[in-house]
Amino acid sequence: MKVLIISPGKAHDTTVKEGIAEFEKRLRKIFQIEWMMPSASEKKKEGEAIAKVLKESDFMVLLDERGEDIDTPAFANFIDARMQSGVTRLVFVIGGAYGVDEEVMRRADATYKLSSLVFPHMLVRFILIEQLYRAVSIREGGKYHHA
Repeated sequence: MKVLIISPGKAHDTTVKEGIAEFEKRLRKIFQIEWMMPSASEKKKEGEAIAKVLKESDFMVLLDERGEDIDTPAFANFIDARMQSGVTRLVFVIGGAYGVDEEVMRRADATYKLSSLVFPHMLVRFILIEQLYRAVSIREGGKYHHA
């Protein structure tokens, strides 16, 4: 399964670049991970850039502070269900600093929040990729997650 992570803004900065690269390396056997980072601007322009890359067959997850709260085991079950259902590309959209365009919100198949706290995009990217790895570890019965 392919995973596309769309996060408006600049490329990964040095504070998270190594960590993201490490989790990408660990996930290569499971997912082909792609990144798209449209330039951060107004909601409408970000929404248009996102809409251009979405395919009708994509399962799109919006990460937004107003989304449904999800814990790690539920996230692992969610990832497992997508893998079992034959989804070919799972797309995560990290909400922009000024919110998300209405069209993107309507297109979302699921909307989750990673926390009640608000984080900068760089940290959300790192948290998301780590949670993807944790979900795979739970799914495979690995030792990474100790619950």
